[in-house]
Amino acid sequence: MNRIVVVGYGPTAHRLVETLTSKGFGGTVTVIGEEPRPAYDRVHLTSYLSGTSADDLTYEVPSGIVTRLNTKVTGIDREARRVALADGGVEPYDVLVLATGSAPFVPPVPGAEHAYVYRTIEDLDAIRVAAKDAVEGVVVGGGLLGLEAADALRALGLKAHIVEMSPWLMPRQVDEGGGSVLKSHIEGLGLGVHAGAGVQEVVTDGSGQVTGLRKPDGSMVDAQVVVFSAGIRPRDELARSAGLEVGPRGGIVVDGGMLTSDPAIYAIGECALAGGMVYGLVGPCNTMAEVAADRIMGGSSTFEGADMSTKLKLLGVEVAQFGAMEGALDVTYMDPVGGVYKKLFISDDARTLLGGICVGDASPYTQLRPFVGKELPASPSDLLFSGAGAQLDLPDEAQVCSCNNVCAGDIRTAIADKGVTDVPGLKACTRAGTTCGSCVPMLKQLLEKSGVEVSKALCEHFTYSRAELFDIARVRGITTFSELIGRHGTGRGCDICKPAVASILASLHNGHVLEGERATLQDTNDKFLANMQKNGTYSVVPRIPGGEITPEKLIVIGEVARDFGLYTKITGGQRIDLFGATVDQLPAIWRRLVDAGFESGHAYGKALRTVKSCVGSTWCRYGVQDSVGMAIALELRYRGLRSPHKLKSAVSGCARECAEARSKDFGIIATEQGWNLYVGGNGGFKPRHADLLANDLSTDELIRTIDRFLMFYIRTADRLQRTSTWLESLEGGLDYLREVIMEDTLGICADLDAQMERHIATYADEWAATLDDPEKLSRFVSFVNAPGVPDPSIVFASERGQIKPVMAR
Repeated sequence: MNRIVVVGYGPTAHRLVETLTSKGFGGTVTVIGEEPRPAYDRVHLTSYLSGTSADDLTYEVPSGIVTRLNTKVTGIDREARRVALADGGVEPYDVLVLATGSAPFVPPVPGAEHAYVYRTIEDLDAIRVAAKDAVEGVVVGGGLLGLEAADALRALGLKAHIVEMSPWLMPRQVDEGGGSVLKSHIEGLGLGVHAGAGVQEVVTDGSGQVTGLRKPDGSMVDAQVVVFSAGIRPRDELARSAGLEVGPRGGIVVDGGMLTSDPAIYAIGECALAGGMVYGLVGPCNTMAEVAADRIMGGSSTFEGADMSTKLKLLGVEVAQFGAMEGALDVTYMDPVGGVYKKLFISDDARTLLGGICVGDASPYTQLRPFVGKELPASPSDLLFSGAGAQLDLPDEAQVCSCNNVCAGDIRTAIADKGVTDVPGLKACTRAGTTCGSCVPMLKQLLEKSGVEVSKALCEHFTYSRAELFDIARVRGITTFSELIGRHGTGRGCDICKPAVASILASLHNGHVLEGERATLQDTNDKFLANMQKNGTYSVVPRIPGGEITPEKLIVIGEVARDFGLYTKITGGQRIDLFGATVDQLPAIWRRLVDAGFESGHAYGKALRTVKSCVGSTWCRYGVQDSVGMAIALELRYRGLRSPHKLKSAVSGCARECAEARSKDFGIIATEQGWNLYVGGNGGFKPRHADLLANDLSTDELIRTIDRFLMFYIRTADRLQRTSTWLESLEGGLDYLREVIMEDTLGICADLDAQMERHIATYADEWAATLDDPEKLSRFVSFVNAPGVPDPSIVFASERGQIKPVMAR
């Protein structure tokens, strides 16, 4: 058994050859793949359309493996033990492994030949080209891959539709209730959802150009691009023609050792029919590969089915399913307004967890999935809604990583016997967390519960946390990244530590972010003092404190938008955003705005964004305090304050809360006696109401407390940590925060006050300073080697009397 030939080079084949190599197989392994490249990461395939290169996705071929790429196998000669190739050659084998995968199912409807599928890098290249001249696209299939494909069309600038034959989306993962919540999420993003609908025809014009999709009821979905993602079919044609046993509905029949009806041929992955089932998830396919490798090496491993649980984030929506989707009893929670649906299925004696579904909030998944089939460790409602699952102790046999079949016992063994002390070490030792990454939070918890202090290192270049680096830079007066990494780090830095340190230095010293070395540390948005949009243009967001603006300034914004052809929108933060500016236009636009008295709104930075307000006591008959005046004072006080994450605030003039202050990082609500201060709130995907920190404060007390709250947060929060998660992770919580910033138990309040006063005293508008500096202005060109030449890839269409991007490039 010196020659192994593997037909197909996808992720499952890659896991096979990796395992054979690690087990020390001494013969030759030849992998024959139809695609022009080795195996690549299909789990993150969609990222290819957002800038990830094919090389970044491609796995490294293990040492000693022979690859024959761009090569098709046309037949198997079982008697001679060789495979025939399309180029006329042959490849002999002692053991043959079929890893031919699956093919997308395209229903046999008229016009289907003009549609696309969503399977390979070449498929995505073709879709990208087709999208250039398209306005709308439709995906047939509302499963996992179908939603990914719809998101890809949306990212390419198309209005996307999803057509799903079942009554709701993702019918294999969620029930009708979960499907309803998921539909609301997706429609809220502007996608069309057509559930309970089939396909009668892909409609084209006389030249073969697609114009839409006709449903069986005769109605049309307008589209210039149609993508089929309606399921898969095992690629078993080689096995079938060679006389191997296949299932009645397809799939190469294998036993528990992945052996086919021929003792010299194995089948693994999506082409295999194991226990009467074809598996399409990465976890079971990886297990098949490992079982086959072990059997080839003389072992006795057996494939005994697989956990089909899954946790994903699709179109920004968390979806998870584990165990069974039915039970004698169930506990259900549904919040249509918040877009959350959770359901547990339980045995008839209410003691055994059978499965669960989560839509909109998948936080219970990691903790509860390992308990499927086991006695409930707490009451179902506590497990589902209170977060008590975080305290559960998993049994050793509980599966932690379904992608790579890693149990809690494997993790504990790596920690106790192999001395692993961090998550990267666990990944390297066990493979857990290396595929989809959904089990990484559990890895951290297992480390902590094993008595291991989890590393807080910012990245591989600094062993310190962000908070520790902040104090080092503050105490030692460090003003540059070079000095900090030279004295307290290693290497040259990375895209994690550079922006984080840039933020720390900006918080401490308030210098211009494009000054000297700092310019090289910034993220894309900060490099051009503007937010990059989906088509490569930028937004211009002048500050409008408290939402109050004079007619003269309104006229200036309107004239600038008109003269530069920009899209204008009044935002929820009470300011006016201008979209569609090319990078070379930014200085000219800002020159006019600065001359009119505007300054940067810092929409591009991890800094204070806005302080929203109602009209307050000045105009409103219910108002008890001047909320507009307070909002303006706070926004001008904290403008330009760099922090670990963006900051938002609001001031409401009475308890009716029209400014929505309790959804902000710090929110103020007026009372008859003064002001109530709330902290740690946020909107977004996982909204959180802010907590009441103090009530009936005077104006001076309010401002002093906010000063200290912000500076304490900036000092101690982790990189990219919102105030909400910072507050939740703060040991001692809200009570401890009060002790520190109101009772001064740590003796640091004077320092926090002084630090805020330094920020206020040294603030300068970044755009005004940029316009006065020729060196800074030199970076604002579309092409470095051709200043003044516009970017021809930026194309707009018209919608409701304004521009809109045709596609993202």
